[in-house]
Amino acid sequence: MPMEELCKNPIKADAVKMTFLVLVLAAALMGEVEGRKARILEDNGIEYGAISCRAHTASITEFGGVGDGETSNTKAFQAAVERLSQYAGDGGAQLYVPAGRWLTGSFNLTSHFTLFLHQDAVLLASQDPNEWPVVEPLPSYGHGRDTSGGRYISLIFGTNLTDVVITGNNGTIDGQGDRWWQLFHQNKLKYTRPYLIEIMYSSNIQISNLTLLNSPAWNVHPVYSSNVLIQGITIIAPVRSPNTDGINPDSCTNVRIEDCYIISGDDCVAVKSGWDEYGIRFGWPTKQLVIRRLTCVSPTSAVIALGSEMSGGIEDVRAEDIVAVDSESGVRIKTGIGRGGYVKDIYVRRMTMHTMKWAFWMTGDYGSHADENYDPHALPVIQGINYRDMVVENATMAARLEGISGDTFTGICISNVTISLAAKAKKQPWTCTDVEGTTSNVTPPPCSLLPDQGAEKFTTCRFPEENIPIDAVELKKCSYQLSHA
Repeated sequence: MPMEELCKNPIKADAVKMTFLVLVLAAALMGEVEGRKARILEDNGIEYGAISCRAHTASITEFGGVGDGETSNTKAFQAAVERLSQYAGDGGAQLYVPAGRWLTGSFNLTSHFTLFLHQDAVLLASQDPNEWPVVEPLPSYGHGRDTSGGRYISLIFGTNLTDVVITGNNGTIDGQGDRWWQLFHQNKLKYTRPYLIEIMYSSNIQISNLTLLNSPAWNVHPVYSSNVLIQGITIIAPVRSPNTDGINPDSCTNVRIEDCYIISGDDCVAVKSGWDEYGIRFGWPTKQLVIRRLTCVSPTSAVIALGSEMSGGIEDVRAEDIVAVDSESGVRIKTGIGRGGYVKDIYVRRMTMHTMKWAFWMTGDYGSHADENYDPHALPVIQGINYRDMVVENATMAARLEGISGDTFTGICISNVTISLAAKAKKQPWTCTDVEGTTSNVTPPPCSLLPDQGAEKFTTCRFPEENIPIDAVELKKCSYQLSHA
């Protein structure tokens, strides 16, 4: 299907050309994803990989679903999940969404449950605000992201769940976000915009092999959860759409994000853990996170962002084999006075970047506070940041590293990094304030606060070789016979 038909907002010609370039770059990375996609069997069944297989299956059509793109299926999805929840203790259940265009408002999932989208199935997010219930702000935020009040619940939502799979044969979820973006720009929102998928207080979650389009705001938001696998996701939104972050692990433990392709109006992956005094009080960090084989386009934001809401702490993040094209920064740490918390033990290697504003960016003066009640004495700790084995082409600047006066960012290590500057690059490729660390074999030569160790003291920045627990998770081969295609 042409890109113009996928996104309701037309993408400019240069962005389309850029997309095809990224698709070429991503082809090798996405080869493994192809092998994991579901197969439609000749005998009218499906076969796919999942953390759990189900004993029972049903189609949304059995609950009155109509895939004509016009009929609301909100009640059908809600009724289907409620009915299938009775099988939680009897092998679990799968809800199958066949080919069609299925208009729906928000619906909740249940435990021991799989939502499976056929390759030609499209979930269309309803434009009727009455189909989007309003819920309280997250306790670690204490405040909506768009407004001071509550937030519209996500299109696909779940809380206090275990063993949930959202997958398909690259089926599509279209958030139809243009209406929401206009309300945001016109400052007419009563509540914070909804996300496409949000799972809260849950464990053993798989989100895989789907295409997500035009989200009203963030696309995938696991929060207060553990043992989360996000795999083979394609995310596309106009590059000027507001806050359409790709994947935002938030106060989560043991998360694996791999083989994803993202064009975004904001950060492709944003690691978070709460906002100012609310996040400090909630105190739930994000840790044990691995990000690998990610391809990203984000002209106004970062490929990987740590923060800015990081008041519960972020630690042990490992990113490798990343391709970035036409993005503002490769890796960015965003924090500020009043955030508290920490960002530590960050490891990034084998990253390739093409056409960047900055390869590396650390910001210690990021504002955007939840309210005026933040503690000005709550200073973040930034330490143990490791970048290695990278090639950057056509960068406006190598790095912009800005700590906080009296709160220096320490333990920065950059090794074996070659940055080729653009023809109209800044005269000063590095700017550094209130940071400490070392570099080895870095071009162009870094700032004096990050002295090169020279050949005799060459240091390769650390990257842990031991796996985190989520790496041991292997998918089972699941298959189901269907009487409805």
